[in-house]
Order: sequence, then structure tokens, then C-alpha cells
Amino acid sequence: MRMSHRILIFASAAFTTLGLAQENPKPLRVGIIGLDTSHVTHFTETLNKGPKNPEDAAKVAGVRMVAAFPQGSKDIESSTKRVAGYTEKCRALGVEIVDSEEELLRRVDCVFLESNDGRVHLEQLKPVLAAKKPVFIDKPIAGTLADTIRILDAVKNAGVPMFCSSTLRFGKTTQEVSRGSVGKASKAETFSPAHLEPTHPDLYWYGVHGCELLFTIMGTGCKSVKRDTTPDGKIQVTGNWEGGRTGIFREENGKDRKNYGGKVVGDKGEAVIAFEASYDLLLFEIIKMFRTGVVPVDPEETLELYAFMEAADESKRRGGAEVTLKEVLDKARAEVTAQP
Repeated sequence: MRMSHRILIFASAAFTTLGLAQENPKPLRVGIIGLDTSHVTHFTETLNKGPKNPEDAAKVAGVRMVAAFPQGSKDIESSTKRVAGYTEKCRALGVEIVDSEEELLRRVDCVFLESNDGRVHLEQLKPVLAAKKPVFIDKPIAGTLADTIRILDAVKNAGVPMFCSSTLRFGKTTQEVSRGSVGKASKAETFSPAHLEPTHPDLYWYGVHGCELLFTIMGTGCKSVKRDTTPDGKIQVTGNWEGGRTGIFREENGKDRKNYGGKVVGDKGEAVIAFEASYDLLLFEIIKMFRTGVVPVDPEETLELYAFMEAADESKRRGGAEVTLKEVLDKARAEVTAQP
């Protein structure tokens, strides 16, 4: 069984108040930490006004976004300049704006950690875990591979349901391929925008979308990475998976690789991965986790995804040399050991 298909069930009595029964689920009060991304308005509109497709109403029935703590990034201008606007939009949708994370946690059952800046996630997450609140962490999960390990370790130790994902993971074709529609993938190629932010590893900021699409298709088992450029000068990262399988991420170019997508070859056929991004698809998975405690993305796959992107940066620093994921993971774990 692919590791990405494993599920983790947290059967703690602490979560019985979240309405785990599928019939007549209890209402859920949810809250947001960080108002510097458009995701917050998309999620809030669906929860507080209803899904665009009325047939999806049952998937979010009884769930309401009730409070938000605006603090997101402290120094990334593209994030900080958005806070005021998203704060007003959320307030207009019936969300109460609070002045501390502690106040937020007193008012909610579950948390969307939405700060655009992965560097602040670990500190923001600690009170959430202490309060035993199920939490979704928006991408990137962290600003470094070491902090990714710290977060995943903290979540495991706390026994709190958590996952981090791009919405691209839950597109219809992507999920079909992940469940074996073309058999085991021998080669996959994905693409997405890859806007850079100097405070983060190159692919963490936006290339994570296409890289997560790649890992949803390929699963875990990537051993090494080489980074170079496409003929049109865009980022290209080639991963070597166990069993001689190959996964390639490329930055989109607005032409033959426009927006998001890819293709995959398996032992039972081939498939094209179309652009199927929908915030609601991701939201429904988040609410399902809040209600059941079942985590839809294996933490080991999340760790390997971020190690893949870190190895791509290390390959860039070495002029395109091949870099193993074990090497970057060992280095990050040593950093965590030295400074937990």
C-alpha cells in the first residue's frame, strides 16, 4: 500500500466534541490564524454563505468560520500589505476579528493556520497543539526543512489531527491516478508557477503546487534530485524514485506548460493531469478531517515532498549536481537535534 494512502486516526476522547458521528454532526466553530492570503476569503465564503454547488451543502453543514487572528507574516511585503483588505472581507462575512491567538483558541473548535509565511508556522502552531485543536496548515508547511521536521514531530507528540496540502492534490484526475487508474506510475511530469520569495527555499513558496501534484501521483520513494533549467530558461527538477521511476517538475511558461498540470505514464496506461484546482475540494477534505480525525495526507509524504524541494535548492547551489534526499534530511535532523 502506498504510504500516501495510509490514514492516521486519532481516537482521543478530546475529539468527541467535534461531531465524529456522520449522522447529525455537531456544529463546528472554526477560526483562522493569519489573514494574508486569498485562501481565507474563499474558505470563509463557502462556510458562511454556502458552497457554489448546492449539492455540496451537506459537506460543510453546521460548520462556520467564527473568528480570525490577523497576524501573518511580519516582514514579507506581499503578505503584510494584504492583511487589512482580507481582514475587512472576513469581517463582512461575519467573522469576528480578535487580537490574540489565545482569544481565538477560546472561541473555536478547529483551526485554519493560513499565514502565507511558512517561517511563522511553528510558533503559531504550538498554542494550537497545546489546546488540542485539529488544524490545517496552508502551504508551505514551514520556511525550512528543519522546521518541517519540528512541526511534524510536534504534531505527532501532541496526537492532534493535522495536514498540509495544495488544493491541486484533490483534483479529480489526480485522485484517480493516485488510486491506480493507470497502474503504478513509472514516469510523471508536472508543472506550475514557481514565483520565488527570498526568505524561503525556491520551490516552497509557489512551486510547491506542482511538486505536490508530482508526489500525489508518484507517492513516496524519491531517492535523489537534480536541478537544471528547461530550454526556455525555467526551473526543472528531476527526481529519481526507487525502482527506476522518474518524476519531473517544471516551472510553467505560459505556453505549452500553462498554469498547472502534467502527465503520467503507468504500467496500465497514461493520463493527462488537467488544471482542476478548487478551493472547495481542499476545504471539504479539511472539514472531513476536523469531524473524523482522519488525516488525508501521510506525514511521511509531506516530509519527503519538502525534502525534495530542499534537495533541489542544494542541487542549484552545487551547479546542478545530484543530491540525495537522505543527505538533506540528515542535515536538517542534525539541526533539530542541536536546537530542538
